[in-house]
Amino acid sequence: MSWSSWLLPVLVLVPFIGALVLTVLPDRFAVRTGLGVALVTLALAVLATYETSVAGFGRMQLEVRTDWVPALGLQAHLGMDGVSAPLVLLTALLAVLVCLHLTRVGPGRHLVICVLVVTGGALATFTALDLLLFFIAFETVLIPMWLVIRIWGDTTQPGGTATRDDAASRFVLYTATGSALMLLGIILVIARTGTSDLTELIERGGAGMSVTTQTVAAGLIVFGLAVKTPMWPLHTWLPPAHTIAPTAGSVLLAGILLKLGTYGLVRVALPVLPAGLQNVAPWLGGFAVVGIVWAGLACLTERDLKRLVALSSVAHMGFVLLGVASMTPTGLQGALYANIAHGVVSALLFFVVGALKDRHHSADLTVLGPGLRDRLPRLGGLLTLGAVAGLGLPGLAVFWGELLTIAGAWQSSALGALDRPYAVIAAVGTVIAAAYWLRVLRLIWQGTPLTDQAELPDATPHETAVTLPLVVATVVLGLLPGPLLSTTAGVVRLLLPGGGVVP
Repeated sequence: MSWSSWLLPVLVLVPFIGALVLTVLPDRFAVRTGLGVALVTLALAVLATYETSVAGFGRMQLEVRTDWVPALGLQAHLGMDGVSAPLVLLTALLAVLVCLHLTRVGPGRHLVICVLVVTGGALATFTALDLLLFFIAFETVLIPMWLVIRIWGDTTQPGGTATRDDAASRFVLYTATGSALMLLGIILVIARTGTSDLTELIERGGAGMSVTTQTVAAGLIVFGLAVKTPMWPLHTWLPPAHTIAPTAGSVLLAGILLKLGTYGLVRVALPVLPAGLQNVAPWLGGFAVVGIVWAGLACLTERDLKRLVALSSVAHMGFVLLGVASMTPTGLQGALYANIAHGVVSALLFFVVGALKDRHHSADLTVLGPGLRDRLPRLGGLLTLGAVAGLGLPGLAVFWGELLTIAGAWQSSALGALDRPYAVIAAVGTVIAAAYWLRVLRLIWQGTPLTDQAELPDATPHETAVTLPLVVATVVLGLLPGPLLSTTAGVVRLLLPGGGVVP
């Protein structure tokens, strides 16, 4: 066995081992140790991505398979390709930035332990090639994220601790219900095919399952995953969770947790149940475009900036869902691109909004503004970059994903007669996004600063260091889309039925 075959198991285990070590360390060492663990994880993720690129992103690479629970037929089967590699890199990068953020503001080792467990669970999900292992890894992030919201959530909101408890409970209730639906779909697939191996199931492309079975399984899995995406109207857990969670928790939710749902759609539902997903696709696309417009309209009236960023995530993830529902190479490429772009831009926005909230003790737009340009030019500039990226400005990250998603929906046969109406509605959603982000900038960017805000400090070198990688990624993904698109292109053809031509 070559040394490279150990890369993925080590990559997945390092965050868990680091979390275990942190349980016996005093608080004064724990956060910096956690940062060291996250840096090692990022280095391993870069190395694994490089090794995968050398062998070719179009096929599953670095595969390792071993029996884990033979009595249940559960295997530790891991692999990486062009779909999982960008998400692995994004997860590892955000873990480093969150831990770096916590070196100055973190309350201690327990929050860092939760960050590392979420990181390890996400990495296992993005590399798992066994359906049962995928489900177990998928669920690993649930308890630590609940703890982040429940223990370290904001108590300055109206309602205080009660609001924090409500947000945490709603998060668990929704995600547990979604997990139950997904598990039923997974059990149905395994019962009908006799295997939980994802590579074998993808090669079969639904063979061995009737169209009815595929449709039922696809419905269960899609709507189970849609809770975590989140898809309208299953999204109502997200705004309170984001609003109450600390900055680190919001970054983890937007940049990592939401990606688990969309990844499951691409890795499991699309290639394993192609006929079933084709039947579900018009519904999935319909919920997606309603979410795009609804979230945009809600943002137009929202006063809390942190909640506004959370609601905008519902709209952005609607584009990802629409791209998957199109079942076209262009649409799926757009979905995968929008997935990464949203993770980068939303993380940037939550770091900036967290910094502004720390200074003003509120995220209310009327409290944050006016005159942010004169009072806090560096933080104001970072917020402006995140806002114009979020509205899909050409040359920044979000633009390419939304453009390709709309183009894919326009030519989708899976959506039937609804293809062009859905594309037009999604395009209207980009106009609404421009409207609500320009409203935010108008309210807080210009104007005469209030007297009691004149002495607030601007972005510190530490805050700049945390956000700089995300600024660079936002610009690079906008100006140079080719590398990411070429990374996912080969796999997209393999995942789609008939190489992207839906009969």
